[in-house]
Amino acid sequence: MTMKPQPPLDPDFTPLFSVYTTLREEAARAQETVPVHLACVRDGGDCDTFSMDFAAPLTATALRFCERVVKFMLWASGGHEICVSAPDALTRHIAEAYSPRGARAFDCETMATAYGRPLTVRATGDMPRPQARVQPLGGHLDGCRLGFDLGASDFKISAVKDGETVFADEIPWTPVTATDPDYHYSQLQAGLEKAAAHLPRVDAIGGSSAGIIVENQIKIASLIRGIPEAARPTAQRLFKRVQEAWRVPLEVANDGDVTALAGALSLKRNGILGIAMGSSEAAGYINTEGQITGRLNELAFAPVDFNPGAAQDEWSGDNGVGAMYFSQQAVNHLALTAGFTFPADMPLPERLKAVQAAMAGGDPAAARIYETIGVYLGYAVPWYRLFYDFGAILLLGRVTSGRGGDIIIETARQILQTLGCDADLMMPDEKSRRVGQCVAAASLPRL
Repeated sequence: MTMKPQPPLDPDFTPLFSVYTTLREEAARAQETVPVHLACVRDGGDCDTFSMDFAAPLTATALRFCERVVKFMLWASGGHEICVSAPDALTRHIAEAYSPRGARAFDCETMATAYGRPLTVRATGDMPRPQARVQPLGGHLDGCRLGFDLGASDFKISAVKDGETVFADEIPWTPVTATDPDYHYSQLQAGLEKAAAHLPRVDAIGGSSAGIIVENQIKIASLIRGIPEAARPTAQRLFKRVQEAWRVPLEVANDGDVTALAGALSLKRNGILGIAMGSSEAAGYINTEGQITGRLNELAFAPVDFNPGAAQDEWSGDNGVGAMYFSQQAVNHLALTAGFTFPADMPLPERLKAVQAAMAGGDPAAARIYETIGVYLGYAVPWYRLFYDFGAILLLGRVTSGRGGDIIIETARQILQTLGCDADLMMPDEKSRRVGQCVAAASLPRL
């Protein structure tokens, strides 16, 4: 049975999971079906795959759905090659979209930058098998450690001594508009020095940051979008500059993976998808063996809404992607729909605070914002589960703070019950919701 969402502030929301369910129902009734196999291959032969039968012939809806699946896999898993085993019409549709001048030019260019080679689409009858490398999980709590978590509106720092947090703080900053890479470096250094004052010494530093991080070097990140091209190499060496200054072991991971790590440490369980609802949507994954995989987990750009008129992400130019549903951007968009008004120059973090204050005061309009996000989440969980093997989702980030976060999870659980999905939705305590990531990040380096 196809489910119908009822988000109070977004009646046109069309969850991709519902589209998936409908297409499967149509295939089950069809006299003839078409098998479709998709794969995204990344370095070392690692890849993720998706297979599904469709009613024959493939409809425009089926073609667009498959393009959305490819988009999801690219940002969840990463890849420099898209393999397609399907009718020619679908292969052409995907090849046209994922070309330098196609509708998904942003994705094409970004993957080429991340993997150092052009993104290609290949028709094949010999599909690669799913494969993923794994990386050692952090969890090193010995010694005196500093942790940081870099967001677009603030960054969080912590001082941890033998597994006990002795200091944690949030520091506002504006990295996205900064044009001098020394701004990022000086701000982070000042924060680390503030935290270090609470420790007898510093043995290691662990960090969490949005974007694609390879060997402690920023490949792609919105935090350095404002840096001119000539100064970009210096900005990309931010973490290496920090390590050179402190001369201790330093490890930096994608903020989503650190979210999942925080969940694994606090819940003492594996098979966790971590989602941080902050300035954007950060996601990370700990597999059922307790390991970080080689996936990108950049679900901010992964689609969740099939509605062609859905909210548009200003960076990628695409509609219906996670950043517009699980972030401060989502709160702002829904707040305006709910009738809130803000000064034109009020930044998103301050708008979120205004909504949270209204929520604390019992404003029903504010409650509808969080109910809508809860519906989004309830339908996203089984959709995410098609691509990840997890039993629990851990929610963190500023958007989940206060009563609004409780409404999000309560509403999502109702949707999951209706869908028959048994995934657990969890939130840490209020303090960990806001600074848990940087504490977990501190555990990344091995002494």
